Amino acid sequence: MTADDPQELRGIQEVAASLGVTARTLRFYEDRGLIEPRRVGTARVYTRRETGRMQLILRGKRLGFSLREIEEFLDLYDADPQHVEQMRALAERCRERIEELNQQKIAIVQTLAELETIEREAMERVTAALTETPAVP
Repeated sequence: MTADDPQELRGIQEVAASLGVTARTLRFYEDRGLIEPRRVGTARVYTRRETGRMQLILRGKRLGFSLREIEEFLDLYDADPQHVEQMRALAERCRERIEELNQQKIAIVQTLAELETIEREAMERVTAALTETPAVP
């Protein structure tokens, strides 16, 4: 079977369900030019290629890549049959993303430590206030 095989064509609802997204999500990425479903009358139909592109798009979004970056990956995929440039660019972007996430992780650890200190100090004050005996006149 080829990607053009009619048996490989699926409707928007079927593709959306298989990817765990809504039809609106598919239309969003179509409007952005990242996927190009075929038309049969007024119905959108998806080839295996378009479904695969959507899987890559969703993975890219889950990993925190921008739509622009995802579009670049997809363009490289189409332009380079051996996918060498795509893999090189992907590795570079992954390294950048890893560095960003590591910086965010450091910031999160620092923020958590500070919040825990503030929480502990606040609870100590509450406990101290509740255990103080009021002065008798």
